Amino acid sequence: MPNHRLSRAARRPVRVSFEFFPPKTPEMEATLWRSIERLAPLDPTFMSVTYGAGGSTRERTHATVARMVTDTVVPPAAHLTCVSATKAEVDAVVDAYREAGVRHIVALRGDPANGVGGTFEPHPGGYASTAELVAGIRRRAPEIELSVSAYPEKHPESPSLEADFDVLKAKVDAGANRAITQFFFDNDHYLRYVDQARARGIHIPIVPGIVPVSNFKQTASFAARAGATVPEWFAARFEGLDNDVQTRQLIAAAVAAEQVLDLVDHGVKDFHFYTMNKADLVYAVCHLLGLRPTAATAKAAAA
Repeated sequence: MPNHRLSRAARRPVRVSFEFFPPKTPEMEATLWRSIERLAPLDPTFMSVTYGAGGSTRERTHATVARMVTDTVVPPAAHLTCVSATKAEVDAVVDAYREAGVRHIVALRGDPANGVGGTFEPHPGGYASTAELVAGIRRRAPEIELSVSAYPEKHPESPSLEADFDVLKAKVDAGANRAITQFFFDNDHYLRYVDQARARGIHIPIVPGIVPVSNFKQTASFAARAGATVPEWFAARFEGLDNDVQTRQLIAAAVAAEQVLDLVDHGVKDFHFYTMNKADLVYAVCHLLGLRPTAATAKAAAA
């Protein structure tokens, strides 16, 4: 029997973007570019590249986005943080991105140098917050598109959800064009968050961040540190599959597709996928959304 829910979703126009992390080894670089070549033909709005804790991957992030400018037709978005750097150092990175042809920056405060869960301490000569960073980039490069983060379940360091919305509003007032959320597994968190943001006068797009779970234990561990809850029903989907990689991958694709299709039913049109540099799960979900390779991007990826 035809699945009318899937067919309705496939007819609705949706836009997607993809996030990758910079490679540490030649083997990881090969995997990254296979993933980019697999997903680029789906004509994403942009493809972003992360920036490690304390700016630890700055050179690799720059090299990756610079190659994306020359080797793909998809606009790259470079992550940028203000951790462990002076304003002059951060401004120099902005200039380098512009010179490389990057016209979109994902501006983040960034994780402390000792990783998620550590204490953030502003550099004495640096930007003290994401809002300050956004304002600094906006002054220096007014043409740059700026995305920022949002937290449907509250940032783990925020004293309250109200304070969290104050931070988001400050980023918007400083010049942010879009917010991309931390991943979540219960869509009610996202839908409620968007309604609350709109009620507070925050009207920029708030794009849901989606992570297909290829490794449940790893994702659950990161979720605990990032303040994202893992519902019992969600965990039950992966129960008993720790050593069954093939079945786990099938379940992961089905669960992610279910989540996305439910958001489509609620009128959501934009999705940002945390790919973990693994394309197949994301490609499968996008296929269910009705996305197909375009001639232009497919040709560019094969070139």
